[in-house]
Amino acid sequence: QVQLVESGGGSVQAGDSLTLSCAASGRADSIGAMAWFRQAPGKEREFVASISWSGYGVKYAASVEGRFTITKRNVQNMAYLQMYNLKPEDTAVYYCASREFRAASTIAGEYDYWGQGTLVTVSS
Repeated sequence: QVQLVESGGGSVQAGDSLTLSCAASGRADSIGAMAWFRQAPGKEREFVASISWSGYGVKYAASVEGRFTITKRNVQNMAYLQMYNLKPEDTAVYYCASREFRAASTIAGEYDYWGQGTLVTVSS
């Protein structure tokens, strides 16, 4: 079993930056690829970014490509989402997810563990 705890959310202005953190605990051999998803009010949960266990396989949603960066530190079982030039449409609850497979995925259903989420609000 793996537990994920996100932190770093908050309220910012458009154009600001924010870094989200995800701390994973539990069975280390169950922590493979990690990802960030988000859910805006009234909308479905959507993929944001994912990273393979090795850190070499990285994928981004088109809407955040070039503005967000996902990284991870296996030793500390941490994942991060650096967000730059935030826009009001980035407002959402951001969820950290992990899967036991080492290859990353953009599909929410392929992740085994989820955090509770952290709210990011971007005002114009």
